[in-house]
Amino acid sequence: MSGCIFCRIVGGDAPATKIFEDDILMAFLDIRPITRGHTLVIPKSHATDLDELDPALGAQLFTFGHRLAKAMRRSDLGADGANLLLNDGKAAFQTVHHVHLHVVPRWKGDTLTFAKGFVLRRPHHPERTAAAIRAGLARLADEEKETTA
Repeated sequence: MSGCIFCRIVGGDAPATKIFEDDILMAFLDIRPITRGHTLVIPKSHATDLDELDPALGAQLFTFGHRLAKAMRRSDLGADGANLLLNDGKAAFQTVHHVHLHVVPRWKGDTLTFAKGFVLRRPHHPERTAAAIRAGLARLADEEKETTA
């Protein structure tokens, strides 16, 4: 869809700080993050909402979101946890009408900072943040290789 910002990002016609990309999914930093490392995971094929999303693709979306949250714990961000959130439809505050999963890193005792992040929503060194998360994904892959070896 030419009017969809996420489809334009997938097509390379709009900028994004990418974390991950394969043939099916893409992950990139939110331009208005609640916390440092707030990442969006999207299917590369357009689906406006959950009614349009193939359930198997939804499972892949969540599976990668789960992996990304684990990687954030292993990254230099040092996250203690994560919120995974998908807003489905206007009533659920979906503002970009292309299905996307928010993966928001969290830290112990960050309640005030988290609340402040909802108001400020400013980028936090995007290139360094993306590099840290990609390194976390690499560490997670290395761990998985060690446990299967």
